[in-house]
Amino acid sequence: MVQIHQGGRSVFKSIRFEDIVWKLLLAIPSSVRLAVVAGDPAEAALFVIRVKVSFGVKLMPHRQPKDRVYTMISGSFYVGLGDSFDGEKVERYPAGSVIIVPGNSSQFHWGKSGEYVTR
Repeated sequence: MVQIHQGGRSVFKSIRFEDIVWKLLLAIPSSVRLAVVAGDPAEAALFVIRVKVSFGVKLMPHRQPKDRVYTMISGSFYVGLGDSFDGEKVERYPAGSVIIVPGNSSQFHWGKSGEYVTR
């Protein structure tokens, strides 16, 4: 089992894509997976997560308390801002894009064209 890197360690750490442990979260659709790569999202310190969303899945409007920086790893990320899901308001961000959503902004996502992975 891959051990999650914790901040403050002076040891080089790497995690290969094939070693990432994807987990199901009860608060989101069952085809969405999340992996904690470094740190702990429940703490105030730096952390890194990856999210994998299947084709067609819609993540309804939600807010994150802190700014979110999404780096597109694969696929296309369709994201919109607002308190209600509106497929006409999503914008497409292909792999390699970086999207910054300010904390407490209402956002929604869509796997409109296929599976995508963000970090």
